[in-house]
Amino acid sequence: MADDTLSADFVVIGSGIIGSLTARKLAQAGASVLILEAGPRVTRDEIVARFRNSPRRSDWMSPYPSVDSAPHPIYLPRDNGYLVQAGPYPYPAEYIRMVGGSSWHWAAQAWRNVPSDFEIKSLYGVGVDWPLSYNDLEPFYQEAEDIMGVSGAPNTGSPRSKPFPMEPVAEAWAMRRLRERLAPTYQVVSNTTARNSRGYDGRPACCGNNSCQPICPIDAQYHGGLAAGSAEAAGVKLLANANVYQLEHDGQGRVTAALYYDPGKQSHRVRGKTFILAANGIESPRLLLLSSSDKFPRGLANHHDMVGRHLMDHPSTSLTFDADEDVWLGRGPQSPSSINTMRDGAFRAQHAPYRLDFTNISRVDSASANLISAGVYGIEFEKRLRHSAAREMNLKNVLEVLPRPENRITLSADKDTMGIPKPQAHYAIDEYTRKGHERSTQDFKRVAELMGGTNLRPSKEGVFANNQHICGTLSMGSDPATSVCDQWGRAHGHDNLFLASTGVLPTSGTCNSTENALAVALRTAQYILAEQGKAGVARPASSKSS
Repeated sequence: MADDTLSADFVVIGSGIIGSLTARKLAQAGASVLILEAGPRVTRDEIVARFRNSPRRSDWMSPYPSVDSAPHPIYLPRDNGYLVQAGPYPYPAEYIRMVGGSSWHWAAQAWRNVPSDFEIKSLYGVGVDWPLSYNDLEPFYQEAEDIMGVSGAPNTGSPRSKPFPMEPVAEAWAMRRLRERLAPTYQVVSNTTARNSRGYDGRPACCGNNSCQPICPIDAQYHGGLAAGSAEAAGVKLLANANVYQLEHDGQGRVTAALYYDPGKQSHRVRGKTFILAANGIESPRLLLLSSSDKFPRGLANHHDMVGRHLMDHPSTSLTFDADEDVWLGRGPQSPSSINTMRDGAFRAQHAPYRLDFTNISRVDSASANLISAGVYGIEFEKRLRHSAAREMNLKNVLEVLPRPENRITLSADKDTMGIPKPQAHYAIDEYTRKGHERSTQDFKRVAELMGGTNLRPSKEGVFANNQHICGTLSMGSDPATSVCDQWGRAHGHDNLFLASTGVLPTSGTCNSTENALAVALRTAQYILAEQGKAGVARPASSKSS
């Protein structure tokens, strides 16, 4: 092992939006902060070039190749086997290990939970309650939105103390026609997104490239690369290609060092006073499990075998149909509008809530591939391609999954290219979620009917698409027997180890996990600063104790 002398007040593991903005907040208070990122640095120009040159334009991971020194899951053109599947239902999570993390290729959905999401056990008898309330988190939602530049409809079901930082991006024609034709049966609203509708924080307004996934070519959309850059501008030191494989601790359970491999598999040690684990909901529990010792044979923060449990996401089923007018999907953001009436209600005692999300992705690529596969060429190809490009529409549900201990991340017996045990997913979709899907099919049919829909093509029965909203594997809670960290993100049993990740979310709700986890992380950072007396920050108040 190299005799390294790197150290900092705070060592943050993971440079995605959450890790980078947590580090930024700590550095702005005057602390020395070091981020360790497993993957390499990459620029937006490189990613855009890879996307433009990719033979698989619909494969949103093609601009983000896995590297041997920090592998991540790749499924096309074949599964690289990094995330081992234990079943009974496949969980093909896609995430990126590089500076900036997976939000390089997100859709920038920045929804807040609705207040009821924090107490579904008390209100509906399902899942668990959070150890904090919506009101506890509201100012940190606002802080996150001010940083990223978020816009949305005023009637999302999530109360606000201040307006959105900006107005929504201009409504696409197809979404306008949906809004007009579905009213008053359904209220179609603009999605809440971290995407500029005007110049904001030195970045331009959205110009409608329709490639938000896998990459916004002009940075109108916020992402982790921008967050990492802002952290470095605040004084954070960021070390790429530093694949952390173990956390060391002292006799009291305090973490003393992080061990990482460089690309040549040379091991290095980094010391710190406080450690913040900010990788995603798969890599974070993996590292805790890898950090086993004589004192902690199950790994860190795992006294009650809770690390990795309660894996959640947002499964989706969908309906594709042909409208009775030309709507021409493909101009503007890919996921601009939705229906939110089924996000909350007494029905949650019986079945999963959901959002209905409309796609605005150009149909040219997918329709061309389907026609060529069917052997259609010449004049008939041109005719049918134009019809699909002009009239094809698609909507999907975004379903809640309840926290179930059987759904979990463990260590596989297989090892990756660095000789580290791979993560293994144990996953199933229960009746609560399936019943939500069944209820949503009524909405699918009604929406198609209101749009004069023909040629209805539902997704394959019993098959759920994965939305890559990994959460739950580091669940926060008041009881160490059923959770991994407290409401402030402090790992149970380790005074100087904090968790800032989508994994800490104890329930999944119906919205993408990033903004919720970022708000929780910013609250954690403020708590840490107050506890350590830095920058004169007052300890934040809470309506609930940890």
